[in-house]
Amino acid sequence: MKQFFKINEISKLYNIGPDSLRYYEKLGLLAPKRGKNNYRLYTLDDLWRLNIIRDLRRLGFPMEKIREYMDNRSVENTRKLLTEELDVIHQQIQELNRLQKNVEERLLTLSGAEDQALLKIRLQTFPDRYCHTLHIPYHTDEEMDLLVKQLLNKNTENLYIISNHNIGSFLPLEEIKKGQYENYSGVFIIDNSGEYCLRGGTYLTFTYAGDYRQNTTYIPELLNYADGHGLVPDGPILELIWVDNHQSADIREHITELQLRIYSRF
Repeated sequence: MKQFFKINEISKLYNIGPDSLRYYEKLGLLAPKRGKNNYRLYTLDDLWRLNIIRDLRRLGFPMEKIREYMDNRSVENTRKLLTEELDVIHQQIQELNRLQKNVEERLLTLSGAEDQALLKIRLQTFPDRYCHTLHIPYHTDEEMDLLVKQLLNKNTENLYIISNHNIGSFLPLEEIKKGQYENYSGVFIIDNSGEYCLRGGTYLTFTYAGDYRQNTTYIPELLNYADGHGLVPDGPILELIWVDNHQSADIREHITELQLRIYSRF
């Protein structure tokens, strides 16, 4: 059996680039001898070290941890090393499960948006819904995006923006009465960990596709329906986003839902 191997032979045998081999040497994990013309010559001692490096790298260990292990190998340290890695794997599995649930929820939201009954006024009952809020007036989409980003920071692990139909804005009735349909008083994200409560009760809802500026047409229709059926508006209109420019560049695919809490006049 050969006693020495050149760097290109080791590179081919282990499918490792020469630069990686030089890096391992720099870390002190390998100590090749020097032959004629100062060429690196790897010994059988380097081969078993490479076997360990390759095996632990496949398990995801960082090079620093591998170096520490190589300097302190024992059955107990091997058991400790593998146990620690198993704990990391379990944490990664939990994170992947969380990500899977998150993606599944987003897909359900997109499907729910496609199933929305458009241009129909409906009576719906909602429970108390807790949310994060910022009661800061705004007028433009860009201002809303900035406010929503601040809300997302309140729960970075569970809150997201793409395909989240729990994001919305407050549109005060006082502004609507003045013909101001873009004078929003704040934004919210429905989330169980929020401190603000959207009161439960009976709501008139209306969903439409296209430009949100159609509020100038549909909000008066909603208020006229309430008045004609003996229903009294109770609180601001909630404008919830099912699909906007975060999911589609085609404004025709945008979907907005209006919600108005009401009670009977009689």
